[in-house]
Amino acid sequence: MTSAALDVAQVTPEQRRRATKAVVASSVGNALEWFDIIVYASFAVVISKLFFPEGKGVSGLLLTFGTFALSYLIRPLGAMVIGSYSDRAGRKNALTLTIALMTVGTAMMAFAPTAASVGTWAGLIILASRLLQGFSAGGEFGTSTAFLIEHASDRKAFYSSWQVATQGVAMFLASAFGFGLNTFLSQDSLESWGWRVPFVFGMLIGPVGLYIRLKIDETPEFAATETIKSPVLTTFAHHLERVLTAAATVGFASISVYLILFMPTFAVTNLHLPAYAGYLGGIISGLVSLVGAPYVGKLADRVGCVRVMTVAAVVAIVVGWPLFELLVASPSVLTLTAVEVVLGVVLTLYFAPLPALLAQLFPTAIRSTGMSVSYNIGVTIFGGFAPLILTWLIASTGSLLAPSYYYVAVAIVSLVGLTLARRRQGLQ
Repeated sequence: MTSAALDVAQVTPEQRRRATKAVVASSVGNALEWFDIIVYASFAVVISKLFFPEGKGVSGLLLTFGTFALSYLIRPLGAMVIGSYSDRAGRKNALTLTIALMTVGTAMMAFAPTAASVGTWAGLIILASRLLQGFSAGGEFGTSTAFLIEHASDRKAFYSSWQVATQGVAMFLASAFGFGLNTFLSQDSLESWGWRVPFVFGMLIGPVGLYIRLKIDETPEFAATETIKSPVLTTFAHHLERVLTAAATVGFASISVYLILFMPTFAVTNLHLPAYAGYLGGIISGLVSLVGAPYVGKLADRVGCVRVMTVAAVVAIVVGWPLFELLVASPSVLTLTAVEVVLGVVLTLYFAPLPALLAQLFPTAIRSTGMSVSYNIGVTIFGGFAPLILTWLIASTGSLLAPSYYYVAVAIVSLVGLTLARRRQGLQ
C-alpha cells in the first residue's frame, strides 16, 4: 500500500464523525459572518438612502462603503485578541465567543433606527454594529479553520474547503433575499421594512450556531500541544515572513468575493440596469461555490494547494479585463449574470484550497493567531476597502473598466504570494 492509502486506512469512524461535526460547527458561524457582510453590501443603495441621507448619489455610497470599510480596520485587532485567546484557551471557547458577538452585531443592524427617526445617530449605530461584527469576524476565520484542520486526520484541504462552501451558502441566501425583495416589494416597502428581513434572518441563525458550538469537543491536536504565553508576539517575532506571504495569498480571494458583492451597486448606479440584475449572478455564484468548493478541495489534496491556486490566479489575470470590456460594451442582465458566474468559478478554484494552505504555514501553538492575523490583513487591505476603492476609481477616472484593473492588480499580488509560499516555505 502507498503512504496515502495507509493514512486513509488508519482513519477511524470516530475520527470521521468528529471531522463531520467540526464542519457543521464551524460552518454555521462562518455562514452567519459572510451572510451579514454580503447583505450589507448588497443593500448598499437602500442603506445609503436611509442612514446617510446627507450624501447624495456617489457621496452617499461612499459614506455607506466607508462605514463598511471602517469595520475592517478593527478586524486585525479582533484577529490578535480572539486568535490569541484561541491559542491559549482553546478553539471551542473562541468560536463560542465569536458567534455570540456576531449575533449581537447583526441584531443591532436589524433593528437600527433610520436617520429619519434619530438623525445622525443612525449612522453611528450602523458604525457600531459594523465595528462589533468586524471585531468578531477578525477571529472567526482563523479559529474555525484551525478547528477544522485539527479535527481532520486526512483530506485536510477537502474538509477546510467547507469554509468556502458555506460562504457560497451565504452568498446564495443573501443574493436570493436581494432578488426577492427587490422584485416583489415596492420601493416604499423595501425602504420601510423589507431591507431588515435578511438581517432578522441572520440574527436568528446565531442562537442555533451558539448551541452547536457549545456542544462540540476541543481539537485533539490543540489538546496535545503546549500553549505559549504570547501567541501574538511569537507570530510577529518569528513568523513575520509567513504572515506577509499568507496575507498576499488572501488578497485575490478577498477581492473576488467583494467584486461580486459590488455588482448589484455597479449594475444600478453605473450600468442603469434593474435593481434585481446583480443578484442573479450572485445566486448562481453562491451555488458554484457551495457545490464546487469540496471538489476543488479534493483536487488540492491530490496535487497541492499552491498549484491549484496558481492556475486560478493566472486565469484571473488573463480574463479580468475582457470580462468587464464585454459587460460595459453590452450591458444587460444576461451579460452581467454571465460575468458574475465566471468570477464565481475563478473564485471557487482559488479560494477552496486557501484555508488548508494557510494552516500549513503556521504551527499548532500559534495557528489560530497566525491565520487570523494574516487573513484579516489581506481581507482588510484588498477586500474591506474594495467597494470604496471601486466606487472612487469609477468616479475619479470616469472609466467603467476600473474594477477590472484593480481585480487584475490584486491577482498579481497574490500570485507573488503563492510563489513565495512555494519557494520559501516549500509548499505545493
